[in-house]
Amino acid sequence: MISTVVWGTGNVGRAAIRAVEAHPALTLAAALVHGPGKVGRDAGELGGLGRHLGVAATDDVEAVLGARPGAVVYAASGDLRPDEALADVVRAVGAGAVVVTPALYALYERRGAPAEFRDPVLAAVAAGGGSLFVSGVDPGWANDVLPLLVSGLGSTVEALRCQEIFDYSTYDQEDAVRQLIGMGHPMAYEPPMLAPGVPTMVWGGQIRLLARALGAEVEEIRETLERRPLDATVRTRTMGEFAAGTQGGVRFEVRGIVDGAPRIVIEHITRIHPSCAPDWPVPPDGGDGAHRVVVEGRPRIEVTVEAADEGENRSAGGNATAAGRLVNAIDWLVAAEPGLYDALDVPLRPAAGRLGRKQP
Repeated sequence: MISTVVWGTGNVGRAAIRAVEAHPALTLAAALVHGPGKVGRDAGELGGLGRHLGVAATDDVEAVLGARPGAVVYAASGDLRPDEALADVVRAVGAGAVVVTPALYALYERRGAPAEFRDPVLAAVAAGGGSLFVSGVDPGWANDVLPLLVSGLGSTVEALRCQEIFDYSTYDQEDAVRQLIGMGHPMAYEPPMLAPGVPTMVWGGQIRLLARALGAEVEEIRETLERRPLDATVRTRTMGEFAAGTQGGVRFEVRGIVDGAPRIVIEHITRIHPSCAPDWPVPPDGGDGAHRVVVEGRPRIEVTVEAADEGENRSAGGNATAAGRLVNAIDWLVAAEPGLYDALDVPLRPAAGRLGRKQP
């Protein structure tokens, strides 16, 4: 069994605890937390399993890594603390662990990663013998392995589009929704996540990764952005009130230009309430979240994936599939050589040994 640490117990970390507990090759060794209110609580409780696992959460990073775990799921956010997240990951890789994380956007595509991110990781790999695999929380598979799989079903591909269609009204990450994305702020507010160049910084690696797999050369990456105000004040269950006239919807594209045209596109369509921007694309059944891949070519192929977790919550379902992609890669990475990996290196694994297994 591979001793596995889950570092961070927020939206992704909760799902990661459940995924580690379900995996027949992994055993949960520790749960690392930041908030003092979580220290000492059982990981099963923090993960929403409805039962105790006998693993008490701790904030003692030195002791946890000093025990030389086989793997670390780094589920702490890197949105507002990229330098700290990189330092944490480098520390874990240097301790000899296989590390999987969605937190380091710059390392989605390892070949084109900035040296200031890539070089410290490679130095830690050389010194400690660990590995790193980064995949997105948006979730990553919807912008790499799924579109590439679908693209292989046709004869020609003119363009590839990956869409995330998401209603934030059920989401439970208020700082990111309000401050980073700008929901509920006046339209004059400039959300940090939507500032020119930032979408490319976050999703450009996935554009380059798709191009690499398709044997295409990206000439440049362009961005488009559209924002919509709320027509009426709305109230959400998890984040409270969002006033009329404030930002209620965002639609942007990160476009990989190949042969002078946008051939590889990652598009996000997000709302704080279904009433905002009803003319924009919505999930097929009108629910709160879906991921869609469209291959324009011969034949034209369109695939939509919906996932629900923690009840019927599709925002939680997206987090769960992102965590599942990472956790399910751990045993493959442990068997592989130490190194820095991306989604083109790490295969999507079948759920071997888990058919019929149930969790609360």
